[in-house]
Amino acid sequence: MTRNSLRLFCTGTASLLGATLLAGIAQAQPDVAAAKAMIDKYRIAPEFVAPGEPFDAKGCMAGKKIMVMPVSSANPFNKNIVQSMAQVAEPMGFEVVEWENQAVPTQWAQGMDHATNNGFDAVVLLGGVNPVLLGPQIAAAKAAGVSVQTAHLDDTTQEPDASVDLAMRVAYHEVGGILANWTIAQTDGKVNALIVGSDEIVPTPAFVKGITDVLDACGEGCKYTYVNAPVPEWSTKIQPSVQSAVIADPTINYIIPIYDSMSQFVLPALTITGKAADVKIATFNGTPFVIDEIQKGNVEMDVGESIGWVARSILDGSMRKLCGMETKNELYVPFYIFDKDNAASAGTPAEFDKGYGDSYIAGYNKLWGLE
Repeated sequence: MTRNSLRLFCTGTASLLGATLLAGIAQAQPDVAAAKAMIDKYRIAPEFVAPGEPFDAKGCMAGKKIMVMPVSSANPFNKNIVQSMAQVAEPMGFEVVEWENQAVPTQWAQGMDHATNNGFDAVVLLGGVNPVLLGPQIAAAKAAGVSVQTAHLDDTTQEPDASVDLAMRVAYHEVGGILANWTIAQTDGKVNALIVGSDEIVPTPAFVKGITDVLDACGEGCKYTYVNAPVPEWSTKIQPSVQSAVIADPTINYIIPIYDSMSQFVLPALTITGKAADVKIATFNGTPFVIDEIQKGNVEMDVGESIGWVARSILDGSMRKLCGMETKNELYVPFYIFDKDNAASAGTPAEFDKGYGDSYIAGYNKLWGLE
């Protein structure tokens, strides 16, 4: 090889290496436009699409009883789902009863025993009650002819517990992607987020992974830390954890409490530390008091779910199971972003079912043969 050819080879190799390095750097840059395009899909009010074939719900369900056990009766999101289910069930001639509890597994076990011994047709474990903790009680309930179901529990990427008859799952990982893309879009890809979750809630790992996968792909401009706050400790752990985090790292610009009822403990932490204007909150569920905080300027966004829509979707799956029909392992629950531009559409003060439209009401009534 001549000196000139060696020089050309080295120059070409260096150019190729430089191009490769530049390509790697380019790939590590956040795609802000893609993040904005993704979240824009969830700014459009959802329209009802029937999740199955029509059936005579009133004729099939007359006289039946369903117990719904929320992860905690202190959680307003879950509490209001049960109340909405009860209201919708009444004109169809069957009963929905809440088993009140404070997120204590022994109380869940007592609820299962009550359903087994008092003629319930089904138990729906709602929004965080882990069936793994109730093995003997679930076995006894099923032996007594009680259908054991979960709702708003597993992510659609998770395998449901084998002991349950029906798992009505939700795409929590999809919500995680919405939240992460929101922070990227709002910061031009310069995110430093504190994620607050509850590890004992079954979908939390998938939910958090939905957030972190997007932030990991964002590049060096995006980083995050994670705090675990078990449900019974929300009132004692979230506020001091957030305070400590934003003091230790003044560059934190987002708090992502993955369940929006956590926000009531995040807000005081930001006020006390003087960070309320600098650190934004993005969250999930659409609980009215959180949408009120959007209207006040204290929370930036909330990915909402209509309580009435969730309640009807759970009832639809549960009724189909009890009526011997084909069922799906997923709830039909559209997601919708509330922020400063549309939070007032939820009412002032906000209400659980305002802002989503009402196509689902007539849609389910027709599906169930009620009109």
